Amino acid sequence: MISPIPLKDTEQTIDALKSIAAKAIDHARQRDIDEQQVSISRLADLATKLHAARDLAVYAADAGSLYQEQAAVFAGEVASAWSQLVRDHGGEHGLSDADAPGAQVQEFIREALREERVRSIGQEIAKSRGRNDAPLEEIYELTRDAVREFGDTEIAPKAEQIHRGDELVPEAFLSKMSELGYFGLSIPEEYGGSEMGNVAMVITTEELSRASLAAAGSLITRPEILAKALMAGGTEAQKKHWLPKIASGELMVGISVTEPDIGSDVAGVKCRAEVATVDGVEGYVINGPKAWCTFAGRANILAVLCRTDPDLSKAAKGLSLFIVPKESFDGHSFETTQSGGGKLVGKADATPGYRGMHSFTLNFENYFVPKENLVGEEGGVGKGFYLQMGGFAAGRLQTGARACGVAQAALEKTAEYVVDRVQFAKPISEFGVTQYTLGRMAVQLAGARAITYAAAAAMDEDERAAAPYAAQAKLFACDMAVEVTQLGQLLHGGWGYAEEYPISRYVVDAQVLPIFEGVKPVLQLKVVGRNLVSG
Repeated sequence: MISPIPLKDTEQTIDALKSIAAKAIDHARQRDIDEQQVSISRLADLATKLHAARDLAVYAADAGSLYQEQAAVFAGEVASAWSQLVRDHGGEHGLSDADAPGAQVQEFIREALREERVRSIGQEIAKSRGRNDAPLEEIYELTRDAVREFGDTEIAPKAEQIHRGDELVPEAFLSKMSELGYFGLSIPEEYGGSEMGNVAMVITTEELSRASLAAAGSLITRPEILAKALMAGGTEAQKKHWLPKIASGELMVGISVTEPDIGSDVAGVKCRAEVATVDGVEGYVINGPKAWCTFAGRANILAVLCRTDPDLSKAAKGLSLFIVPKESFDGHSFETTQSGGGKLVGKADATPGYRGMHSFTLNFENYFVPKENLVGEEGGVGKGFYLQMGGFAAGRLQTGARACGVAQAALEKTAEYVVDRVQFAKPISEFGVTQYTLGRMAVQLAGARAITYAAAAAMDEDERAAAPYAAQAKLFACDMAVEVTQLGQLLHGGWGYAEEYPISRYVVDAQVLPIFEGVKPVLQLKVVGRNLVSG
């Protein structure tokens, strides 16, 4: 039996790495981010993993020996990565050989990453079939159990059919999720929500994503984003009108920000909203294309970011956010025409995964919305960018949870497969490389879950201050999901490439995670990296 690593050794290692990170960050502050994009990207990744290592160690203190071993292995991997940074790229970060982790840290790395230790974690994962029973506060365990039961009984049995047939999310899912209050988790009770907070929200999102990312896990992200924007900048009348309908599931929401030639540069949005009066009603007409508007067909309302000031030099200050009603449509295309002649056309883009909700390219032609649908009304003119970005912080946090859910599903199905699969006269779970791979999958997932839950708790305290924390959770968890699902696919062997096994769905679904809610390179540079050097 291998001796467990004391938690204090893990904590000491993390503390030692913080001083190296601080020096690298101080060096990065001496130059503009765009003059050192590769270095900033690298620093954003490693600083985020160090943050996750700290969060996992804090969680493990009261969670038991298995989690303390996972925290040690994860910290060992992070320490090894920092050691490699100093060795291979030290000069680019203002670090010399003298800044390399010392002998004590190097010994910790060797001990933490011993094959036997990682394999022992994998053995435990195989025994439990990968089930996530990580200790939580009672209210959160009850939340997890309830959502898991719903996901297992209602969502998971239909997930493969929806994926393979590229079908729309069934109305039965929406009705039951509405009944369970999943669309109002962050909406205050006075506006019809349950206001359970961000931790409950990420637990719910994770469990729904474990059942199906596209058919359940992403359904509560869009209402969360609009609800956050309304709470931050909507008038009292707007909150009373829209929030109860969103919380109840009466109105399904789509978010329309991206344009065919505008992605991460949100301040460059060109879709126009111009003052107009139609049929005696004052408001705006919207003209222009939008892209990657998920769930736009089924949605009853779209949150559309438009340019209300035609002067492009105004950038973000020229944008406003509108709530745009529309008819609800099934299928992969739609067209709606208003009595005044306005038109909205949408066509779903074919994707290899993330099927069920469908992402649409839209085109608005003189599409009218009344002036009271401008979030904040007259006071909201020019504030759309900032309201949208506040909502995106919640979206990024949820995406971290979605990534954990997909990875958890992959871990479970892989653990089940390797226990049941017999090769060379014994289950492949008894082979060292299988155990080691399972152990690494579990450790990476534990780190991602720790930073995601910690970021959620921080957002419950102060959403604005914790927004960069949520971005870090998204950054690491999404990369983790891609790696974990692919490792699970490899352990399935040839069957991992067959649609007969859900692991193939997890792999293609995971590919979208580092892209939406802030594509990875932009998140590294413009959000996480910028926050590091300005903090």
